[in-house]
Amino acid sequence: MLRSLGLLLTVSACALAAPVEVDLLVYGGTAGGVTTAVAGARQGLNTVLIEPRAHLGGMATGGLSRTDVGKREVIGGLALEFYWRVGERYEMRRFLNPVAWFYEPRVGESVFSEMLREAGVKVLFHRRLREKDGVAKAGARITEVTMENGEVYRAQVFADCTYEGDLMAQAKVSYTFGRESIQQYGETLAGVRDRTPKHQFLVDIPARGADGKLLPEISADSVGIPGQADKRVQAYNFRIVATNNPAIRVPWPKPRGYDAKRYELLALLVEAMRKKLDRPQVFHELTLIANIPNQKADFNNQGAFSTDYLGGSYGYPDGNYKQREEIWQAHIDYVQGYYYFLANDPRVPATLRQEVREWGLPKDEYEDSGHWPHQLYVREARRMVGEYVLIQKDLQTDRTKPDAIGMGSYNSDSHNVQRFVNPKGLAENEGDMQVPVQPYQIPYRMLLPKRAEAANLLVPVCFSASHVAYSSARMEPQYMIIGHAAGVAAALAIRGRRPVQDIPVAELQKILKSQAAVFEYVPYPQQEALGILRRNLAPPQPMRFNWE
Repeated sequence: MLRSLGLLLTVSACALAAPVEVDLLVYGGTAGGVTTAVAGARQGLNTVLIEPRAHLGGMATGGLSRTDVGKREVIGGLALEFYWRVGERYEMRRFLNPVAWFYEPRVGESVFSEMLREAGVKVLFHRRLREKDGVAKAGARITEVTMENGEVYRAQVFADCTYEGDLMAQAKVSYTFGRESIQQYGETLAGVRDRTPKHQFLVDIPARGADGKLLPEISADSVGIPGQADKRVQAYNFRIVATNNPAIRVPWPKPRGYDAKRYELLALLVEAMRKKLDRPQVFHELTLIANIPNQKADFNNQGAFSTDYLGGSYGYPDGNYKQREEIWQAHIDYVQGYYYFLANDPRVPATLRQEVREWGLPKDEYEDSGHWPHQLYVREARRMVGEYVLIQKDLQTDRTKPDAIGMGSYNSDSHNVQRFVNPKGLAENEGDMQVPVQPYQIPYRMLLPKRAEAANLLVPVCFSASHVAYSSARMEPQYMIIGHAAGVAAALAIRGRRPVQDIPVAELQKILKSQAAVFEYVPYPQQEALGILRRNLAPPQPMRFNWE
């Protein structure tokens, strides 16, 4: 009997260890990963979506609930379907506006789950690519990937949809991170910035304390020469979903190892701004507050010292798993400490402290992580160097593409990269970039590795772009647009038995257009008319009513 049981267990173990074979394997449950998987499955592919953590949607459900839309008219296809489905949950049709761009994280994740379930995608959580040797190749083709738990997956096409690009990197695909120099691609916005007017100190704050030591959160390193390349990475943070509804509000948590001295620069800034303004600052001047449904808000970085952890992201792109987990936790500690300091430290004006304490974490969001967002805002990590590198001119002057798969329109938007001591001995920030662009077409080629490096891999998130171009195309709607194209492209590659670089682009475009993808920017007539009215007319006077 025992011998039979042992034999049965051995057979079961062998069965579990047998490779799983699918058509399309999507690694990373980001918003771009979800649309890649849904698009592929709707094309008839046997699709598996593997997520290293426990949630779907990445930043689109991880706190970024105030969508970075740019021009709404350029958002189509599966991206628009997502926002429309969210709108249906809120019954937005009652307001003659069926799309919801601002929403609660739990609603967004529920919609992503619904889309995957309807498409028949198998979703697997808590599976992470085995570090260093998780990808096997035969020539330029990826043959299989192995997870840390020993599971092996084989696919005809793979898609790396993570923010980190680990599958891409292990497949020996060329990539970079940090900032290129002005000279590399001829980009005037590249490299170290010569001027950083936004999210900058508006008052003079000495970088050193009375003891002559550098204050915390200021780097002693040289800022660099304007236009120079470096390996510094724009700041990450957590986009907090908060509430001021006492019925569901959880107080701001005190982080592990909290030390108020870490925020000495913030204390000095708050006091200096009080003197400059002749009043205490309000909360919105220290964190960007964007209202979302049900008495909640999306909190983001605002000002010279806020939730962006400057310098804390440098080791993340090429870090190993342990290093990244430490960086992730360090960001939790920093951001939690920021809000805890504002809510409790006696150096913060009483009115501001009281306003901050009126907010807290909503107990009906992120219930498995202490109501803290499940996703670190990895604004930029690795970037593939592929068949085509999107650069500044593609956003500004060369905005049409023969292989267009969708459009982008958001500003070139990089957050600050470093905080340093300027020649006057004052604290100063560097790296912020907010440069408007006109709507531009996104080329299929930028999600393709070089032909000799990987013939069956698509990279919709760590796509091929310079730091300048990535800063615009990195928005969540664009990740979804690119993912949609990747899923359809995978089906065309499999059916045609050809590398992803050789699919018929015209057929890809035809399918995408039939699924509501947008390739041309056409302003809504009403929005265009309203814009003309705003430019040419004085604001109307508010009506006054006598209710007696």
